[in-house]
Amino acid sequence: MKIRFVGTGSGKTSLKRHHSSLLISSKNYNILVDCGDGTSLAILKQNINFDSIDAVLISHLHADHYSGLASLLNQVKLLNRKTPFTIFIHRTLTNYIKSYLINSYLFIERLGFELNIIGVDENKEISLADSFSFISKLNSHLDKYKANAFSTNVNLSSLSFLFKDDKTSCIYTGDIASMNDMYLFNEKVDWFIAESSHINLGDLKEIGDKNLADKIIMTHIDEESEKNLLKLIKSLENGNKSNIFLASDGFILEHI
Repeated sequence: MKIRFVGTGSGKTSLKRHHSSLLISSKNYNILVDCGDGTSLAILKQNINFDSIDAVLISHLHADHYSGLASLLNQVKLLNRKTPFTIFIHRTLTNYIKSYLINSYLFIERLGFELNIIGVDENKEISLADSFSFISKLNSHLDKYKANAFSTNVNLSSLSFLFKDDKTSCIYTGDIASMNDMYLFNEKVDWFIAESSHINLGDLKEIGDKNLADKIIMTHIDEESEKNLLKLIKSLENGNKSNIFLASDGFILEHI
């Protein structure tokens, strides 16, 4: 498995970091996990071939995680893509995504390639390629909107993911609301990718102490907290310090 951090920023627009996006590759299959505003520009900057991307997986509908989707699809359309493209999103949000694309004037019959929109159920394994799959679980990131959702009939779905191939396992928390969301998958993995904007920075030590993974990579970083994150990592005991990394745009994880 190989992971490229296409965008590592928080919800605040930054000149240093693009909004959230990961390109996870295995078995000649490439899936873009989240597609925040400006992701197409980040892909260009990092010399990623648009046509090599097989699918997009959206964790939730905050703009910094999905609002670059219409632009991405427009780019691959303009580049005359011919191979199929898939969008994975929680099953309650498939109709919204279809409407979103139509209202972006991205009519499926005019794209020039096959577009599949697949609804994801939590706890159900999705096979992407031979021995390459993911499982999703609902987290509590959007629970704060429950009163608003009830009055406006909006679906609240925010997902965390466990990816596996025959060599590597990886958890991506997506955006979360508490430390409880860190432990949705009850297993140790090779890589644990955790967002840093919605947890107490002091909890970073607990993540290391819990031995959740061989490597812990922090993303979703805003400029105000970056210095504090670096100080905290530096202050950790040597064992934990060597296992915790702060991601930057273009950073690559690869299991050789």
